[in-house]
Amino acid sequence: MDKQKHSPIIIAMTGASGAPYALRLIQRLAKQEIQLHLLISDAARVVLDKESDFQLTAKLDDMAQEIADFVGVDAKYLTCWGNKDWMSPVASGSADMQDMVVVPCSMGSLARIATGASSNLIERATDVMMKERKNLILVPRETPLSEIHLGHMLALSKMGVRIIPAMPGFYHEPKTIDDLVDFMVDRILDHLKVDDGTNTRWGS
Repeated sequence: MDKQKHSPIIIAMTGASGAPYALRLIQRLAKQEIQLHLLISDAARVVLDKESDFQLTAKLDDMAQEIADFVGVDAKYLTCWGNKDWMSPVASGSADMQDMVVVPCSMGSLARIATGASSNLIERATDVMMKERKNLILVPRETPLSEIHLGHMLALSKMGVRIIPAMPGFYHEPKTIDDLVDFMVDRILDHLKVDDGTNTRWGS
């Protein structure tokens, strides 16, 4: 892949379990020199602290550098937006962004996305991606799933949204938690059409 040709990607984190998936995705995309627009909910901050021992600052201006330092990438590839910043480019279909990933995606966020209830920037950005027929990927993490959860996922899938549940496989014989995380990130990268040369392939 030509690193310079991929349009910026929006990555949103909500309050479901699965913070390591988001951090690893950010790391691997930024290492490909792809510009990332990051949207992080208040609940996601709590999950980051609990699951990754990463206490993100409340100061928006410092967030990109903190995330970059934590995952080991150059902060110039990261832009963080406040969740009520309606002037952000991600709130408009005219922005040059073709892909968005919500990872992890809580069931509450999934429900609001499915019904078009745009009460914050994450939900507005997903609404934009759907109305513009762009590539929206949701990575839900919940178990068991209720009929309501499944109904929302089916509705979103019918609208062209890619549902990639956080269900890592074991056929690649993972040795560490990082191996399981990378399995899921590999699948997300496939649907972003990004190949960083490390994706695990069946039969390889």
